[in-house]
Amino acid sequence: MSAGSFYITTPIFYVNDVPHIGHAYTEVAADVLARWHRQSGRDAWLLTGTDEHGQKILRTATANGVTPKEWADRLVETAWKPLLQTVNIANDDFIRTTDERHEVNAQKFLQHLHDEGHIYTGEYEGYYCVGCEEYKQTSDLVDGTGEYTGQLVCAIHSKPVELLHEKNYFFKMSAFADRLLALYEENPNFVQPEAARNEVLAFVKRGLSDLSISRSSFDWGIKVPWDESHVVYVWFDALLNYITAAGYGQNDEEFASRWPATHIVGKDILRFHAVIWPAMLMAAGIEVPKQVFGHGWLLVGGEKMSKSKLTGIAPSQITDTFGSDAFRYYFMRAISFGQDGSFSWEDLSARYQSELANGFGNLASRVIAMVVRYCDGVVPAAGELSAADLAIQATEKRVTDAAGAFIETLAIHDALASVWELVDELNGYITLQEPWALAKNPETRARLETVLHTAVRGLGTLAVLLSPVIPIATAKLWTALGGDGALADQRVDRAWDWAGGAQVSPLEPLFPRIESIVEPTDG
Repeated sequence: MSAGSFYITTPIFYVNDVPHIGHAYTEVAADVLARWHRQSGRDAWLLTGTDEHGQKILRTATANGVTPKEWADRLVETAWKPLLQTVNIANDDFIRTTDERHEVNAQKFLQHLHDEGHIYTGEYEGYYCVGCEEYKQTSDLVDGTGEYTGQLVCAIHSKPVELLHEKNYFFKMSAFADRLLALYEENPNFVQPEAARNEVLAFVKRGLSDLSISRSSFDWGIKVPWDESHVVYVWFDALLNYITAAGYGQNDEEFASRWPATHIVGKDILRFHAVIWPAMLMAAGIEVPKQVFGHGWLLVGGEKMSKSKLTGIAPSQITDTFGSDAFRYYFMRAISFGQDGSFSWEDLSARYQSELANGFGNLASRVIAMVVRYCDGVVPAAGELSAADLAIQATEKRVTDAAGAFIETLAIHDALASVWELVDELNGYITLQEPWALAKNPETRARLETVLHTAVRGLGTLAVLLSPVIPIATAKLWTALGGDGALADQRVDRAWDWAGGAQVSPLEPLFPRIESIVEPTDG
């Protein structure tokens, strides 16, 4: 990776069903980080995509009377790619594990590990969860209830596990336990947040088993290159997307410029990314990722978002009413990134009204309307600055620096909270300075112009700072302010130092009032 690059990934999502807001939450977080780094002058590259192999996909496709590839094609085109438009994701690449570039280079990786002696033949018997596509330890299982009484079920999916016995190929993962522990010790930021790091540490300290990396009981997957009677275990296949998309096996120069990556994942797939994946890379002689960040779950009614439990909410159910900007803002602001967060329609509606419509949107509309009304739309020059004016300027710089520092630690919620200090301070500034009163007296004309100039400057700073999060609304504001160039090209790390034209133009409400909210009742 070059010093000026930033490679960030979402997990690649399983195409057994359509996306819900939990998937969109991950996409938005990665997108905000990519946009922020891009506007900080770095070569940011955002990868997302779909995971299309494995037994679960095969069974889902068969149940729907189509081939696995037909099922995957349908879901990708009708659900997963449209999701990116629904929540306004500016991804640089979209990889599918059925892409030739992935399959061919995943086989190259596997063959390399085989040639280096990291893979052997063995037999394995264990409890397998098709939902997780993973063999489970007994500690990961619970007693079933209801129709599953008397059976062991997966603690995550609440579905019975299957007892499988297979002759498979195994990856000598246990050989890398000490190196993994050394990695976590030497680089405490490799796994974050702290709770996620502690979980991974404890897991590896209990001892690692070798990993079964092939399946012979079904054929939907990448063929093992030296034995086509086996297909590659879906997780071993899927994890490789992060390097096959970046050029591994086909473009060494591109790969060197991109890798290593920052991985944003849900905490339920943390072990795959923080244990199995770095061990795979160590075996191949490839640098481990820069960081693995395990964010929390979205909870609805106290439970993890789940289609099977009818708690899944389609992103469009929110965006059709509130718009993509409000979706992006709400989930980045209302939930501490890295912790579980509860979603409710009431909280979404309240934040939309108080923070977006009344707080930011009304501020923008008022300031521009006053410049149009009192100055014929011409942005006035500032006269002598008072302590109140200087305080606004100081806040612009302070929150810019603070937000940037929080983004470096992936604390998106804290970055937004910092920026909102400027929103609140500008609203308070307008209330105290009373430009409508200053406009009535010719003797306070100079003061009026200084106040409006200060407010316009603050608004432009907010447009730049908030553009990675609410790109549509801020682009409208940027146009109304007469900002120079495209908003996406403005340096977010120097947000206060923006340039604009001599005149503003009228601005429609950025977040229109929503008269009534009807909570969807379907899952």
